[in-house]
Parts: sequence; C-alpha cells; structure tokens
Amino acid sequence: MKNEEFIKTVWEYYKKNKRAMPWREDISPYSIFISEVMLQQTQVARVLAAYPLFKSQFPSFKELAEAHTAILLAAWQGMGYNRRALYLKAAAGIVCTKYEGVLPEDRVLLDNLPGIGYATACSIAAFAFNTPVVFIETNIRRVFVHHFFSDSDEISDSDILLLVEKTLDKKNPREWYWALMDYGAYPTTQIDNPNKKSKHYVKQKKFEGSVRQARGAILKYLLKRPYSKEELEKIYTDDERLFTALEQLEKEGFIASKKGRYNIK
Repeated sequence: MKNEEFIKTVWEYYKKNKRAMPWREDISPYSIFISEVMLQQTQVARVLAAYPLFKSQFPSFKELAEAHTAILLAAWQGMGYNRRALYLKAAAGIVCTKYEGVLPEDRVLLDNLPGIGYATACSIAAFAFNTPVVFIETNIRRVFVHHFFSDSDEISDSDILLLVEKTLDKKNPREWYWALMDYGAYPTTQIDNPNKKSKHYVKQKKFEGSVRQARGAILKYLLKRPYSKEELEKIYTDDERLFTALEQLEKEGFIASKKGRYNIK
C-alpha cells in the first residue's frame, strides 16, 4: 500500500469512528500525563472507568504529589501494576519541585520522570503539546504491520518507525496519532494479532497464579487494615508467592512492617 493511500484510509476511518475519551476533551498537560500513564499496559475500558474518579481525587500535580500512599492505591484499584501509581506520585513531586508545577514540554525531560519511558514521553509530548515526535505503541504497531508487512515476519520496530515518520502529519500530530490508535483498535486490523510478527512482541505473562496476582491481593487486604504475616498466611495459602510478594512490596516502598504487622506505607 502506498503511503498516501494508507493516510487516506486511516483518516477516513477516524472521521467516522473516532472514540470519545475524556483526555481528548481535556488536553491539559496534567490530564494527558495521568491518562497516558494509566494506559500503560491497561485496557482503555478500564482506564475510562477509573480516570474520572482518580482525577477528581487528585486534580493537580500538587494534590497527586501530596497524596497518601494508601489513598492513592485505593484510587488505583482495578488498574493493575500498582507500581505505576507510586511512579505517578514521584513524577508529580518532581514536576512540583523542579518545574514549579508545570509539566515540561521537552521529550527528554519527560522521559527522565519516574515510570515514564520513551514511548510514554512521546505520547505525552504529542497529545499535550502537539509535538511531532515519532513513536510506536501496540495499536500503532498493529496498524503498520497489518498494512505494510502482511507477508513478513520478525519485523523490526526500526523499520516501522521509518514509516511512522514518513506518514506523520507534522502539522497535526495529536489527532493523527489518535486516528492511528483508533484504527489499530478496529477489529479488522487485529485478525491473528499482527503484532505477533514483530520481533519485539512479548506475550503477556499469565496473571492467574502469578506473584503479581499475590501482590494485588495483599495490597487489597492491607488497604482495609494492618495484617500480621500469620494472618496473611491463613488467607493466602501459597507461602512461596506470599513471601516473595511481601518482600517485593516492602522493598519497593508499598508497605512497611512494624511490630510484626504489615501496613500500607
């Protein structure tokens, strides 16, 4: 498919099927910042459900930076990967102290914030500041693999990025990336999951029976009240995962142990 035909196809689909999302209506840097971190490894439907309440509880970088961990984690319930909530709080603290409460526009400075990384820094720059950065994420990769690499395997992201740059609408990157992402969510582009052809494709680890599942369960209990290790052992019978999860959560600053009882730090 030629680039011009591809661009036309994406825009035509978007004009008829663009998705309504609160962070597209409010494109303030703060709204984009929290929504893009929420969207890391979490389905859009779950973020849509959690975003309004989360933003109302923490309406600015200041409130987020000053949030108590227990209240923050309670608001984050159902989003998965709780570490991202702590990263959000830490990043908000840096924005307040280092940048006087104003999110920097520079992609490199964004990348240096805790828990952001290159792709999220680019998406924030594109959506909050309309900066014509070049990046890919799951839906974008799916679109380009589907249209340009249907007969290929072991596709490199570097090859995809060349096409992303060539087709980028530099005058309106914000909406172009929205269009790409919406088109990537279109069922026709997901047949047999084109992303499996990417050499960077990593199958998500099974959640059931994982340490990550144990971590989430422990935090859910500790949000209600402190528990001793003995109490947790009675509730959570998989000792190996329990001990690993407790060790990780304490090391990462989620929980603390005092007088034999664990609580949210």
